[in-house]
Amino acid sequence: MDDDAIIAELVAIRGIGRWTAEMFLIFYLARPNVLPLDDVGLINGISQNYFSGESVSRSDAREVAAAWAPYCSVATWYIWRSLDPLPVPDK
Repeated sequence: MDDDAIIAELVAIRGIGRWTAEMFLIFYLARPNVLPLDDVGLINGISQNYFSGESVSRSDAREVAAAWAPYCSVATWYIWRSLDPLPVPDK
């Protein structure tokens, strides 16, 4: 299934939203080109790294991320790391 079809199937389940479905695609299915525009960390990271900390809209974020395709998931991970450079320790 493609990403949009998987998201549609998952959000049809009560309690699962688009953000959760996108995290499933990134972390469980290892899909390389997912852009989770509902993710606060991604939006904050784009704001810090591309707009000197000024608030950005999803549209602005989408424009910045256009250059990341087909590796939006990878770029998102790096944006998250730019905000919190210490990795989460394994249990």
